[in-house]
Amino acid sequence: MKKIILAAAVAAAFAGGLARAQDKKPDHEVSFNASVVTDYRYRGISQTRLKPALQGGADYVNNPTGFYLGTWLSTIRWIKDVPGGDAGIEWDIYGGKRGEIVEGVSYDIGVLRYQYPSNNLAPSANTTEIYGQLGYGPAYLKYSHSLTNLFGFVDSKRSGYLDIGANIEVGEGLVLNLHAGHQKVRNNSPFSYTDWKVGLTKDFGIASGSLALIGTDTDNYVGPNGKNLGKNSLVLSVSKTF
Repeated sequence: MKKIILAAAVAAAFAGGLARAQDKKPDHEVSFNASVVTDYRYRGISQTRLKPALQGGADYVNNPTGFYLGTWLSTIRWIKDVPGGDAGIEWDIYGGKRGEIVEGVSYDIGVLRYQYPSNNLAPSANTTEIYGQLGYGPAYLKYSHSLTNLFGFVDSKRSGYLDIGANIEVGEGLVLNLHAGHQKVRNNSPFSYTDWKVGLTKDFGIASGSLALIGTDTDNYVGPNGKNLGKNSLVLSVSKTF
């Protein structure tokens, strides 16, 4: 689930790299990332029972063509909270192409596979989505469409998620992160909902820090302890790209 915290980290990296924008990039780039977060929120819903998570990944970009491949992992708890479920890791694999349509208008299209090894759920929690994004300046509009059942929901193929937001530089190395999204879970309307985020990301050089207020309009996602996994909450993260 490539996620809120990674989006914030990317925004910080972008802000920190503006001064180097005119530098010629190599044809092939490989980068790695690692982070710790006080609560892994994906589309506003906690994946870790409102507890911390460890995360990390790797990315390859072919700059002349805009093609990219990547992988990302995070610790999770939600599958073990489902009767019969048994998976403590989320493993994402993705690839796509990004570039400019015209000057100042960017695009990003791709496919993303969410893998939960040995999750033992029926339907399986494993999910494949395709996505498309348009960007203009700091703003973006993105739509993700599931080609499989969505994260274990029965008969939920062709569910969709609409995401609109902006990552606005407000100071040297400081980025304001704004986001609103709507998840439609096909044939499972009680689990459809809207989520939002307001946060700040700061590039400290050795690492990036992010603090965000995240919330949803649903109380239908509940952990085994009875807590609302989509409740309004502050989420703190520290990340490093190298």
